[in-house]
Amino acid sequence: MRLLFLAGILSATIALTPCAHSQQAIHRLDGHRLSADKADAIADAELKRDGVMGAQLAIFNHGRVVWTHAYGLRNAEKNLPMTPDTNIWAASITKGVFATWVMHLAEQHRVDLDQPIAQMLAHPLNEYEPYRQSATDLVQDPQWQRVTPRILLAHSSGLSNFVIGGEPDKKLRLHFPPGTRFAYSGEGLNLLQFALEEKLHEPLDTAMQRDLFTPFGMNRTGMVWHDDFAANTALRYDAAGHYIGTTHRDRARAAGSMSTTIQNLSRFIEALLADKILQPPAKAAMFTPQVTIRAAHQFPTFDSSISDEGPHVGLAYGLGWGLLTRTPYGSAFFKEGHGDGAENYLICFPRSGTCMILLTNSDNGELAFRPLLEQLIGDSVTPWEWESYTRAAILRNEEHSPPK
Repeated sequence: MRLLFLAGILSATIALTPCAHSQQAIHRLDGHRLSADKADAIADAELKRDGVMGAQLAIFNHGRVVWTHAYGLRNAEKNLPMTPDTNIWAASITKGVFATWVMHLAEQHRVDLDQPIAQMLAHPLNEYEPYRQSATDLVQDPQWQRVTPRILLAHSSGLSNFVIGGEPDKKLRLHFPPGTRFAYSGEGLNLLQFALEEKLHEPLDTAMQRDLFTPFGMNRTGMVWHDDFAANTALRYDAAGHYIGTTHRDRARAAGSMSTTIQNLSRFIEALLADKILQPPAKAAMFTPQVTIRAAHQFPTFDSSISDEGPHVGLAYGLGWGLLTRTPYGSAFFKEGHGDGAENYLICFPRSGTCMILLTNSDNGELAFRPLLEQLIGDSVTPWEWESYTRAAILRNEEHSPPK
């Protein structure tokens, strides 16, 4: 279906609608330079080859954006181009931004990262309506008292990724002692959101807008839908180029409801690297490994197979962000985003300030990640197999890939 799509909508429209905003030559991690025009050509060719409907890309050197690029269509039916200011679903990149906000609360002593979630709540979890049906067994498990914000942010709670779809009986349970291993859990991030909203008596979208998005000029970013997004928003498409839907979230979810633009997300990363969001101690704590990872694949969540790929680059998890602690380019932090019609990736190497952000409105987006990262910034260290970013893994898993 992917190849058939190349002969359809994309061949007729995308080649006519690239929109690039090139600025400076790119300094790759390996020391080579790449002209902006060459980067444009590489990006357009690869995205077209992989049948990506639309994409927004950005590259940073020394902590500042030096190149941005918008490709393809935000709306195939109306032949509307993607632009750097098009609102696009960030999917699970939301988790990293949410974690940064939580560290801001910790810095202000508004939350204790090591306080058990059970103690943050005025009542047992199963007495709250959202958890009345799912949390009874969980609160009776003695290990529930060990689950903290730190453990939830590190994806080491033992909760499944999501109860719906992950647990046959739709009940919350701990699959291993909290804090002892990594297992990705969007459910855990939503649980932390709930506890914080109860503790702070404020909705997440209101708090993050006030504390993060508005102060840093992220005027086209929100944890819920804003009406002014409508004029320039990316629709979502499957691997064959068929329309899936429009992201219109009316309820904030820490696990993945954020909509943003490449320009806004770049502002966030620039501010984070410049210590304008968090002071150095809090930022260092966020990027300190909490749990090392030897798993061969990030998904399925509880897959027991192991590999040397992760240890070779020091794969670990900090607080809300994946980490690479052993690379020729220094340490790195990263976050994926994956949902129906949205495949995204962000990686930063703080020592050089080299970063790349890739946002797409396509189920084909991940096909382009490895070649673009390798060619544009010289990234040879992302654990491609663990991420399932190899072409074989993507094609094998396209019918069953979970949200990241």
